[in-house]
Amino acid sequence: MSVKIRLARRGRKKQAIYDVVVADARAPRDGRFIEKLGTYNPNTNPASININNERALTWLLNGAQPTDTVKAMLSYRGILLKKHLQIGVLKGAITQEQADAKFNAWLSEKDSKIEGKKDKLAAAKAEARKAALAAEAAKNQARLDAIKAREEEAKAAAAAAEAPAAEEAATEAPAEGGEAEA
Repeated sequence: MSVKIRLARRGRKKQAIYDVVVADARAPRDGRFIEKLGTYNPNTNPASININNERALTWLLNGAQPTDTVKAMLSYRGILLKKHLQIGVLKGAITQEQADAKFNAWLSEKDSKIEGKKDKLAAAKAEARKAALAAEAAKNQARLDAIKAREEEAKAAAAAAEAPAAEEAATEAPAEGGEAEA
């Protein structure tokens, strides 16, 4: 029986979440499995990978074959590196303490990279929000200036319309008054 570590899909349409499972290679994708090792959510940025490292390492050492996607996730989490170091310990090439020290150094470096990416994404999001707010303020100011200009044009047009009417009234009044005197 060939055992695989693979993904089993769940979640709704276009919002997939995957379970990382150990299953018989002949079992259907979302069907029967031996053990659930964790979850994978590609909808977040960066993608959320929650895997029980010890159980995954145990299955790998027992001969379970990961699929390409799961292999990439295990590599990202450092489980394949830990397997490599553990094989070195079993062969006597290095001691367990040296292997643990190498793995912890790698893990701290990887965590700092992940935190750096999260901080960079948060800063980019804040910058985009700030730029959108500035663009909205500029658009609102332009709209207010346009309204003010239209009001001034309307006042000027009203004043221009009243000026000839006042001149006509001023010229007609003395002429009428002159006829009344005669």
